[in-house]
Amino acid sequence: MVLDMAFCPTVIVLAAGRGSRFYGPLRAPRQLDDADMLDATLRQAVASELPVLVVTTPRLEASARAHVAARDVVVLPEVKQPDGGTAVPSLSDCIAAGVGTRPGASGWVVLPADMPLVQPGTLVAVAQALRVHAVAYAQHAGRRGHPVGFAAELYSELVQLPDDSGARRLVARYPSCGVDVDDPGTQLDLESLRDLAEPVAPPPGPRAWAPAPPAF
Repeated sequence: MVLDMAFCPTVIVLAAGRGSRFYGPLRAPRQLDDADMLDATLRQAVASELPVLVVTTPRLEASARAHVAARDVVVLPEVKQPDGGTAVPSLSDCIAAGVGTRPGASGWVVLPADMPLVQPGTLVAVAQALRVHAVAYAQHAGRRGHPVGFAAELYSELVQLPDDSGARRLVARYPSCGVDVDDPGTQLDLESLRDLAEPVAPPPGPRAWAPAPPAF
């Protein structure tokens, strides 16, 4: 694949927050629980030949640094709660931290770390769509999925997302482009790589076959 280095958005791999998605009851919030998952996702991201930045926590920092330079890893703290639990960073915190670390990028292509089957060419296709669109997302078989890209013009809004619904509102506010790709991995998020051994069935009900909004 040939990249235009004068226009080269950064892939931001989210490996720190709750993993909550932009939409609906079909996806429950989760936390990445498998360093091998991050390894697999980062191999795909690095293979795209786009710049890659990882937003993660101390628990997965070493795994991230096995694939990218230390300067390309943003580590967000996990805060201990009075009850002994751990508060992980919010989705908005993760996106803001990644975008804020690369303010001069041509744009940002946001990829959750629990989607290791997204193909490198899909990342490039979404990145290139940001030349002419404020927001772009991968679309397979008529269904929206990951990654989701944001153009450089949205920098100030991305680094000041008010809450975890802020990114969804941003997508709704600006004209967006669905980039058709032959990549079913854009639809599949996993709890762990063990999920690959299980048959993948669509969620039940008619919503499973309707186009869904971009998700995180």
